[in-house]
Amino acid sequence: MKPDRSFVEAQPPGRRPSAPPGRWPRRLGWRLALGFGLLVGLMLLALSLAVWQIRTVTALTERFATHDMQRLLRVQALSLTTEGAGNALLQLMNAPREQRVPMYGDVDERNRRIDGMVAALQGQLDEPAQEQILLQLSAARATYFDAFIATVDQIEADDPAAAMHAYVQQVKPAMAELLRLSNALVNRERERVEQEVQLAQQRFEELTFAVLLLSALAVVLAGVLALRTTRSVLVPMRQLEDVARRIAAGDYQPPALASSSEEIDRVGQALGAMTGAIAQREQEIERLAFRDPLTGLPNRTYLLKQDDATVVPARSLMLFDLARLKAINETLGFATGDLLIQEVARRAQAVLATLAAADDNVPLPPAPPLLAHVSGGIFALLCCQAGRAPLERLQQRLSQAMAQPVQCSGQGVDLSLTFGLAEAPTDQAAPVVTLLRNAEVALDAAKRAAQGCAWYNSAQEAARLSHLGLLSDLRLALAESQLQMWLQPKFCLQTGRAVGAEALVRWQHPQRGFVSPAEFVPFAEQTGAITGVTDWMLAHALRTLQDWQPRWPGLSISVNVSTRDLQDASFGQRVQSALQHYGVDPTRLRLEIVESGLMHDAQSSIALLHSLRDMGVQLSIDDFGTGYSSLAYLQQLPVSELKIDRSFVTDLADKPASQQLVKTMIEMGHGLGLLVTAEGVETVAERDTLKCLGCDVMQGYLGSRPLFGAALQTWLDTLETTAALA
Repeated sequence: MKPDRSFVEAQPPGRRPSAPPGRWPRRLGWRLALGFGLLVGLMLLALSLAVWQIRTVTALTERFATHDMQRLLRVQALSLTTEGAGNALLQLMNAPREQRVPMYGDVDERNRRIDGMVAALQGQLDEPAQEQILLQLSAARATYFDAFIATVDQIEADDPAAAMHAYVQQVKPAMAELLRLSNALVNRERERVEQEVQLAQQRFEELTFAVLLLSALAVVLAGVLALRTTRSVLVPMRQLEDVARRIAAGDYQPPALASSSEEIDRVGQALGAMTGAIAQREQEIERLAFRDPLTGLPNRTYLLKQDDATVVPARSLMLFDLARLKAINETLGFATGDLLIQEVARRAQAVLATLAAADDNVPLPPAPPLLAHVSGGIFALLCCQAGRAPLERLQQRLSQAMAQPVQCSGQGVDLSLTFGLAEAPTDQAAPVVTLLRNAEVALDAAKRAAQGCAWYNSAQEAARLSHLGLLSDLRLALAESQLQMWLQPKFCLQTGRAVGAEALVRWQHPQRGFVSPAEFVPFAEQTGAITGVTDWMLAHALRTLQDWQPRWPGLSISVNVSTRDLQDASFGQRVQSALQHYGVDPTRLRLEIVESGLMHDAQSSIALLHSLRDMGVQLSIDDFGTGYSSLAYLQQLPVSELKIDRSFVTDLADKPASQQLVKTMIEMGHGLGLLVTAEGVETVAERDTLKCLGCDVMQGYLGSRPLFGAALQTWLDTLETTAALA
């Protein structure tokens, strides 16, 4: 069993040391900006290369279409034109003279076109091999032209044989060389074009590879950024989630986050600050929930939680209550009452602190007792030791510790305690709530029996259960007239004649049988049900007085009034309404007031008594002499009768001191103009002594026992013939 609850101590969160600086920025914003900047840069570079690639392909295509293909076509046209010029020369040789003139023009045109093509190609070829072939082509063209002129001359000389010989020996070889060089130039130009196409294809592939490489690099960079972002953000976020779950579970240790990001660090620091604040607030809430602010001790709520919070089961429990706390608060003030409660707590803690050293022969308990402040002046002591002896030793030490009075406002106030003790069944543990309830039953029994200490037993429980049932039964008894009004006659000591009677309530329960007033009247006082009993008795007393009016108009009936009735501002109005309802002379009704009841609220009680007296109702002070403070108010009370308590009357003839005291009471009452009545007169000697002392009225078994029903009617019928007491 734990003597106290360990509350969580929150450590103030400090700034966690930053990760060692490195190349990678610690700020998450800079990381994202740098990473995405690189990614955007790579994408822009890849896009630029793609655009440049498109432009290059476009330029190559345009160049191929406008330059290379035209030059290739010119070279091919040169070859074709050269071959056509040779064929035209053959036709010219075989044509008649009259047809040669137009054919010369065609041949000349072809030759000029060949010269023009060669001249055009000289400005377009930029490759040394092509330029060399073109020079050879020009030389072959010159040779061909010379052979062509020589052949034409033979044709014009009409020498076909010589013309053929010149053609075969000169023109045809020159033509063949010219065609060979033209074809070589064409082939070279084709090779160059193919090389250009291959080079363009190679460049295109290289650019494509570069774009793909940059794209792949961008993808890899994006993956790396995603991974780093995940590790920098998501992993710490999971840690923060775990921290939040730990906080929700009540773990308020400062979080230690493994993060290389300043933003996460700041979130962790804020979470640490929040954790500390929550821990402090929860500690304060727990203190308010489980600690009594006046004494600093655990409270009733904490005490009832010990079944779940302790390992060693509870075996016994002691309740002790500071007596007269209500009177101390009303007389000396609540500050004094609080001071006394704190002093009781301090002394009780001192007893527990010295418990182990008090008796070396007593074995130490498995766990120290738990002291709690339950409510008001009530404290509880929960123990884990079985048997009554340990708890009784504790009770004795606590009583000894409270022996020294406490000085409050210059007055010594005793710390008187009443104890209620309860133990668990043999060799068993009991729930704390059960022990606490049983100890409360024992404490209540000790108070009712005016004992300093009481152990719980089943009989006390049965009595409490019986009282709980009495409340509802009493209400039913009032509604169904189960109550009875018995009358005990009162007699004049000088004449012996009856002057009235005191109404006494009796209860004949249909199941319980006769229920003593000593059992249900105090209970009715505590619960407030006594006002209903008072109203019932008033109604029956007034109805009886109404019935007596024709034959016994001089008799009065006394009805007891409770303290609660005196505290009820509507009581006077209830009495007046009842008097008007039954039409009874108010002077025939006497209301008996307990002396101590006046002190609960003296000013209001005196005002109420004056209002009753103004109605004509007679007032009596019952049990006079047993109180301790109403004498100061006696001269202010509008009463007409003093009733001397039976404790002063018993064996009065044999007690001179009591006779002197009773005589003083009688003389004081007569001095105030009051009727003096003695209660409990049972012997002739007591009656004669009271008569000699000057007492006015007597009441007791000597005169008559309480009467009801037929016995009461018989007594009433004999009143007219009874002149004196025997």
